[in-house]
Amino acid sequence: MTDRAPQPVDRVLPTDESRDLLALVRDIAQREIAPKAAEEEDAGRFPREVFTLLSESGLLGLPYAAEYGGGDQPYEVYLQVLEELAAARLTVGLGVSVHTLASYALAAYGTKQQQVEHLPAMLGGGLLGAYCLSEPASGSDAASLRTKAVRDGDTWEITGTKAWITHGGIADFYTVMARTGEQGPRGITAFLVPGDAAGVSAAQPERKMGMKGSPTAQVHFDGVRVCDERRLGEEGQGFAIALSSLDAGRLGIAACAVGLAQAALDEAVSYATGRRQFGRPIADFQGLRFMLADMATQIEAGRALYLAAARLRDAGRPFAKQAAMAKLHCTDTAMKVAVDAVQVLGGYGYTADFPAERYLREAKVLQIVEGTNQIQRMVIARHLAGPESR
Repeated sequence: MTDRAPQPVDRVLPTDESRDLLALVRDIAQREIAPKAAEEEDAGRFPREVFTLLSESGLLGLPYAAEYGGGDQPYEVYLQVLEELAAARLTVGLGVSVHTLASYALAAYGTKQQQVEHLPAMLGGGLLGAYCLSEPASGSDAASLRTKAVRDGDTWEITGTKAWITHGGIADFYTVMARTGEQGPRGITAFLVPGDAAGVSAAQPERKMGMKGSPTAQVHFDGVRVCDERRLGEEGQGFAIALSSLDAGRLGIAACAVGLAQAALDEAVSYATGRRQFGRPIADFQGLRFMLADMATQIEAGRALYLAAARLRDAGRPFAKQAAMAKLHCTDTAMKVAVDAVQVLGGYGYTADFPAERYLREAKVLQIVEGTNQIQRMVIARHLAGPESR
């Protein structure tokens, strides 16, 4: 069954330019993404041509500087673009979020020369990025990573394996965190590695319960040599760069979660108003009406939460706590709304003829990626009570 186009969401946008931008995104979502989503996810097909179109349309570098090919858009606008894309197909929305995450280290910590040399191609030249932090033995405990980078004159030799890498094997560049010094967070450095560098390879993509169109794979670095000009930031600064990247990245996941939840709600409302039992639409029954009302309320709350965090970021104020809250609430909401959408559709919700079951399978991963929701609770508690509190 072909997915319905995302339903328009009432939004308050800061400028005419941002309103036109959202109109463009909705048009692309309705014409190029949603109609093929169910078929391509079922086939496990990655829509590279959609990312090429998004790049050509200036949508792969929205929060970055225009002088390097970015869109100069505030996070408040960029995240609403992600929501629209994720509502049409999570593989696309999450893919844009990951690409933005992979570009962050260079945009925020790179030298002027590095930015001039690499950012234009990354933001508007059709390239696709991946972010390499997690490893087979270090997920939530990212500071214990084992991938090593050994200096040899003006070059570095990187050896190790990264795990759970979105776009693993198809990315044009990888932002890689590797150990260059002592154990723990102070011994980690960030590097920009070309996807076609000698020694870079990927394992077979993981067999996942959802998001089958988005390849997730281990990426192997077997003595990969990169010049020192591809080191991002100072030696030993990599873990700080990673944490800063993830604060922004969690907002991207929150926005994608709201988009998925909105799509699930739209499907549930459409079904409930069209399905008749006992002589009237099932949407007339109070139990179901209350369920839909709760779903809609939680989605609106999530949207308000991620936008509030985005406005803090845009104002240059601390937003890490709010980003963790947004990621926690929005992804939990996506899971709950997806479960309820299946319930509204009843037996039909359990079949692949309707997208509700796919939304349920996809929602689960959002509670895991870029810091599990248990980690988000730890981050929030640390902000409230301090790192030494019990």
